[in-house]
Amino acid sequence: MAQKVIVTGGCGFIGSHTITDLVAEGFEVISIDSMERADPRVLDGLEAITGKKIKNYQINLTDRLATLEVFKEHSDAVGVIHFAAYKSVSESVSKPLEYYRNNMNSLYNVLEGIEVSGIHAFIFSSSCSVYGDVETLPVSEETPLNEVQCPYARTKKHAEEVVRDFMVAFPRHHSVLLRYFNPVGAHPSAHIGETPIEVPNNLVPFITQTAIGRREKLTVFGNDYDTRDGSCIRDYIHVMDIAHAHTLALQKVLSGEISDKVSLLNIGSGNGTTVLEAIKAFEKVSGKPLSYEIGPRRSGDIPAVYANNEKARKVLGWEIQFSLDDMMSSAWAWEQEMKRRAYY
Repeated sequence: MAQKVIVTGGCGFIGSHTITDLVAEGFEVISIDSMERADPRVLDGLEAITGKKIKNYQINLTDRLATLEVFKEHSDAVGVIHFAAYKSVSESVSKPLEYYRNNMNSLYNVLEGIEVSGIHAFIFSSSCSVYGDVETLPVSEETPLNEVQCPYARTKKHAEEVVRDFMVAFPRHHSVLLRYFNPVGAHPSAHIGETPIEVPNNLVPFITQTAIGRREKLTVFGNDYDTRDGSCIRDYIHVMDIAHAHTLALQKVLSGEISDKVSLLNIGSGNGTTVLEAIKAFEKVSGKPLSYEIGPRRSGDIPAVYANNEKARKVLGWEIQFSLDDMMSSAWAWEQEMKRRAYY
């Protein structure tokens, strides 16, 4: 019988792609997603890819009783992968209380859920934003955490502390904290991808929406940073590479190959790419010139961050499968598919 895994935020960008990877690796998946910031058609895409109808519980994880009911119903699950969270840097600056309330209360309830149901493995979706404005690159797991730049990052930083405290208090559980960098791209089938409901906060969907005509132009937030072309440097990594890292982390905990109470791993490509370089990569693979302008810096942004991913490669046996060109071409294929299907 297939081992069961609960994926919170399973209809979101990274959650949905991770579900496809989990099913491909033989797991049964239960999704919990309020659909507040997800497109319900993602469930059709998941069925098209996996050949299975994924059960989703449309509840808000800040609802403690509703959350615990789902966990009690699926107490035979072997692991939980927790993605559900608000994630916009700029929105978190303008709506900090919403971010603290949503991201932290949902985590508290999920952790209580794994305790009452006796679920062993907990994989947490963290973020490179917890490092803050780092002085030395690339960023390793030993890099000291500096002051973070936005409330979103503070929720991730505090969440890691909460998970550590929980694991100390309840010895039967094990957790892997995955600090991943900038997820982009889409499933190679173009059945699922990133589906921003409103104006995108992330670079690549804004690029593809501009290229297809949904946006008049793209704004590059600042060209006066101390980087090779003045624009911010980020570590872009294909969403399917991130997805597989979550599956591997779960498998390693379940097999006992990861025995530490809490393990911390960077999940990034190991390469720093500027915003302007990302635009050029898109123009190359799509053959479309992109309309963009240089604007002022954006609150909450740091100049540069990219990963040292050696530990994840060693511990998980994980390797990058998709290039920057793959990221851009799959994102563009998904944008065109959304237009064809009249997603908007």
